[in-house]
Amino acid sequence: MAETIRAALARAAGELAGWSASARLDAEMLMAAALGVERDALLLGRLDDPSPTGFEILLDRRRRHEPVAYIVGQRDFWTITLEVGPGVLIPRPDSETLIDAAVDHFGSPGPATILDLGTGSGALLLAALAEWPGARGVGVDLSAAALAIASRNAERLGLAARAELRAGDWGQGIEGVFDLILCNPPYIESDAMLAPEVREYEPASALFAGPDGLDDYRRLAPEIARLLAPTGLAAIEIGWTQAAAVSDLFAGQGLVASVRQDLGGRDRAILVRH
Repeated sequence: MAETIRAALARAAGELAGWSASARLDAEMLMAAALGVERDALLLGRLDDPSPTGFEILLDRRRRHEPVAYIVGQRDFWTITLEVGPGVLIPRPDSETLIDAAVDHFGSPGPATILDLGTGSGALLLAALAEWPGARGVGVDLSAAALAIASRNAERLGLAARAELRAGDWGQGIEGVFDLILCNPPYIESDAMLAPEVREYEPASALFAGPDGLDDYRRLAPEIARLLAPTGLAAIEIGWTQAAAVSDLFAGQGLVASVRQDLGGRDRAILVRH
């Protein structure tokens, strides 16, 4: 008798539990992808069906520590679903802290102009544009692969008319000022130990920032000082131990910095104002 989906999920979750903190969810996401259905549809009506042959192929990729988001090709972020793949950082729930802070700052009217430095998949920029239909924004990234994925995300979400995506090195070549600046720069120390699914699969250029993890903040501080509108807000992601050091860098540019914590109560963003 063919293995049921219920049994296959239990087997896979048990196998992955030794090293994945989300073993059951991993298995369900892979099964839904193998079936070509949403996870809810899988759980509500398919558990007693035969397990599809494609599930084992996807599970084998996960056994090699490939991130689930790369395997299934997408990741939910804020209110949108994004295409992701090799060459872009996978959006994390922690990064939603930046959008949450911007919502608190601007309220329903929202910012008119948005700049996302290091846009990657477009997660921060497109989440903000989806939140505020009257806003327009610019997303900048050095990576051609990232810009291609961001462009497809903008098109699929119906946001391409309000999102300008351009190749660039942080704020170099950007003119004018912006009401909201969003940025999730690399901030991991170059010798840090990371999980295999991060270290072996996600782009090093989006992760590592020198011996102390602060190299990109040093470059960003003067650029953000120049590009931030007088009444604007810059929300910049940080590692949870970096609040004081990053705040000092922005204070050195005459900016006022405060700290925003994520849902886990850890320092996650520096909020910068003139």
